[in-house]
Amino acid sequence: MYNETSDRSELSRRDFLARMSGLPLVAGVGGDWIGKLYEGLPLPLPLKDEFEIKGTFINAAYTHPMSKGSRAAIHRFLDERMQNGLAPGYDMGQDRKTCIGLFSRLMNVEPGELAWIPSTMVGENHILNALSIPGSKSRVVTDAFHFEGSLYLYGELAKQGLDVEVLRPKGIGIDLEHLERAVTPGTKLVAISSVSSVNGFAHDIKEVCRIAHAKGALVYVDMIQSAGAVPMDLHDSGVDFAACATYKWLMGDFGVGFLYVRKDRLQLLKRVQHGYRQIKSFSSHAFPFEPAGATLFDEEPQYSTGGYFEVGTLGNEGVAGLQYSLALLDRIGVHTIHEHRMPLIERLQEELPKMGFLPMTPKGAVSPIVSFAYDNADKILKPKLDKAGVNIQCYPHRVRISPSFYNDMNDMETLIKALR
Repeated sequence: MYNETSDRSELSRRDFLARMSGLPLVAGVGGDWIGKLYEGLPLPLPLKDEFEIKGTFINAAYTHPMSKGSRAAIHRFLDERMQNGLAPGYDMGQDRKTCIGLFSRLMNVEPGELAWIPSTMVGENHILNALSIPGSKSRVVTDAFHFEGSLYLYGELAKQGLDVEVLRPKGIGIDLEHLERAVTPGTKLVAISSVSSVNGFAHDIKEVCRIAHAKGALVYVDMIQSAGAVPMDLHDSGVDFAACATYKWLMGDFGVGFLYVRKDRLQLLKRVQHGYRQIKSFSSHAFPFEPAGATLFDEEPQYSTGGYFEVGTLGNEGVAGLQYSLALLDRIGVHTIHEHRMPLIERLQEELPKMGFLPMTPKGAVSPIVSFAYDNADKILKPKLDKAGVNIQCYPHRVRISPSFYNDMNDMETLIKALR
């Protein structure tokens, strides 16, 4: 499903840059820094020196720490914004092109199938509106492991007449036979999270798409807890639409995200918003020295995901930092990160049940998240964790632990000791 470079240690800087979607690289962060990132292969994990983390942070599913390189990239962007002469030749547009190229490579999609969005939920709303779902009596199938904001969204639309079925968990997952029965003929959309933020349950996306497409339904995937954390191939999976913000496993910042629309699905969508970034060409016939025309203006929209959903100004500061993060992910390889993280999670799954924690995540799951139920977890455990300088996600009756490639086994032992 996912084609990882067979021997990344043999990939030279020149070879890699030649393969980076053919994107020209400019001087500064957009060129020299990404180039230097690929010198001195290989890059062993854990990569602690790339971050400045206080204490033991095992909570990347909440917000992934930003790297030193991203911070420096943003600083260069700010130099340009300040017009202080410290960022000669800086190009915001090139930042965006490089990010789109790197993310499309990461997810195995075409650059034209991606649009910039400010958040995952904005992306999901975009798709629903473009499919004319709000206010209709269409049928949508989702499940209890989908993001809580999305479940609220479908609940509100159900009050307006939408036929919504929310599948209940079967144990610690969703049963595919239950899903297949729920996707009845006439179902318009199946909306799921690829990896659940609750317990890390991971759908078999390819099988979900097979079930949905066989009955004429489309599939939307919230991929915020999987993009950059586990290997993904959106083309191979058959997903129709997907979205994610970048402040989690992509190591970006708030207000910057991606929306994916499979190119042959654009024809099913209507344009529900219009603005500057959707314009392919624009000609004016209204002012002096301009050519005459039958109308005051002639314009042509772009036929791409960006041409459907982007409107105006982007969060370019976040894009600058994201460029470095995506290059770092590409340099390391998501498959390598996944393999590094699995023994850490397995250690927790081995030890915490002995201490009274009820497992909520199946063993061997590809997820970057492992969760355990624990009565009054926030009241009982959080003070102990704070005292030990350990940061995980504590809920009223469960804990969620999400290690990344800066964590090692010593971090897991520190957590176990604090919980014990």
